[in-house]
Amino acid sequence: MNTALIPEEVVQTGESLIRFVEQEVVPIEAANKALLSSDRTIFDERGRFTPEVEALKLQVRTKSAEAGFYTMFGPEELGGSGLGPLASVYLNWLLSMHCGPGRTLIHPVVIPSPFTNGLSPVLTFLDPSLRDTYLPQLGSGEKTLCFGLSEPDAGSDVFNMKTRAVRDGNDWVITGSKQWITNGPYADYAMIFAITDPDLVMQRKGGITGFFVDTSWKGFEVVSTIPIMGQLGAEIGILSFDGLRVPDSHRLGEVNQGLKVAMRGVNTGRLGLSATCIGMARWALNQAVEYAKVRRTFGKPIADHQAVQILIADSAAEIYAAETMLVDCAMKLERGEKALAETSMVKLHCTDAANRVFDRCIQVHGGMGLTNELRLEAGYRFTRSMRIPDGTSEIQRRTIARDLLANGVNF
Repeated sequence: MNTALIPEEVVQTGESLIRFVEQEVVPIEAANKALLSSDRTIFDERGRFTPEVEALKLQVRTKSAEAGFYTMFGPEELGGSGLGPLASVYLNWLLSMHCGPGRTLIHPVVIPSPFTNGLSPVLTFLDPSLRDTYLPQLGSGEKTLCFGLSEPDAGSDVFNMKTRAVRDGNDWVITGSKQWITNGPYADYAMIFAITDPDLVMQRKGGITGFFVDTSWKGFEVVSTIPIMGQLGAEIGILSFDGLRVPDSHRLGEVNQGLKVAMRGVNTGRLGLSATCIGMARWALNQAVEYAKVRRTFGKPIADHQAVQILIADSAAEIYAAETMLVDCAMKLERGEKALAETSMVKLHCTDAANRVFDRCIQVHGGMGLTNELRLEAGYRFTRSMRIPDGTSEIQRRTIARDLLANGVNF
């Protein structure tokens, strides 16, 4: 990534971030290598992180919060540092490039998702009278959060949501379920979105409201985790609500305006996710280049074979294009420009490209690329999965086309 376009203070923050990882996180990983080296010890029989792993994650979160990294993307009004899209792109890219995939205590423990955990910008809609109760716990890393929008039949089409919230005096009673919820099985608090006006939902004009929920309240249940892509457990899960009573004071924003609340910070979140993928892709390319120099076949390094050179060159071209797109889009958002099509193009290209890069780098490594030891297969699984959340590649294409057809080719 061209650091000449990144503000000097952000570059310095990045240097401090990497020092923090090396000095604080790596020793914890090394001391617990046996625990963290296998899914069989990371997850329990239910597919949830074991208490020992959860304790290590809490330790890293609190250390990151003390160092100022855990809350650096949180809005200043909530107690965060208020770093913007360009910083999010650079720092997520840098962390991923330096650390690579398959690090249980790195992603997203040191830096939480920009809008679904920690000091999420969605919490700017929380009643100010409640902020002193909840924000210090979330900002310190002591407690965690999840973002409950998706459902079994309502992923890309949010208006197909089934979860309902009905007013009952000073409370709302929520009934329904959520699925694919990151950190759902572990969160202390949840931002839950439910239908409050079915007629508006049918017209696709609103009718959904957000609520801030304590997951220990009666009626809130974690049904299960959802193991994915070769893992024995997961961070994501299924949540169920059966008569969950939520005080109206815990409503997020105006009634029936929940989608506006939910989308607060989504662009920065998509860019952060994209930057994470491309940072990992650059890490993978570095591994492939070094391996190609030392691995020999037919009496010479495989780097001398044109087939291997093509794999490396194609990967480099895609990474360069992706990094350029990331910085350009982030700068537009930093200036306050809309950049709807550009954000979707970045999410589409970066996640697809990273998946292709890992595929090629595994090919360069041959059989070694399939082993868990090199972590390439972990990166392949991660980048493949990132083509779905925060809007699938197909939804991003739809968004791009609709924006261009409505507003012209202005990127």
